[in-house]
Amino acid sequence: MSLRQVITIENAAVGPYSPGVQVGDTLYISGQIPLDFDTGSLVTGPIADQAAQALDNIGRVLSRAGFAWGDLVKCTILLTDINDFAAVNEVYARYVQQPYPARAAYAVAALPKGAGIEIEAIAIRDAAAPSA
Repeated sequence: MSLRQVITIENAAVGPYSPGVQVGDTLYISGQIPLDFDTGSLVTGPIADQAAQALDNIGRVLSRAGFAWGDLVKCTILLTDINDFAAVNEVYARYVQQPYPARAAYAVAALPKGAGIEIEAIAIRDAAAPSA
């Protein structure tokens, strides 16, 4: 049995990469832009809507791999406008709970498909700690 398992979801990748790769009890989630997996279309408009879609995508990868939001240990948020930080924080707080995962946020010049946000994450399944 391989320790490495690729997590696939139709329409989840816009290039040659996997939405997620699980190695043992660790799940690495590729950067998620606000791409609607069901339609293949980018969610545009307010950054709060874009952030919610990117986080929904992370939730789908977590679920597909049998992980939960409480298993997240690290997130990285990329924004094309750092002034969107507060609005994204409000949305992000609806998805994660204490103890919060570690996190970094960066301003970048551009993101794939003209998205305003991209979020990547790492989750670890810890049998000693309950998942939410």
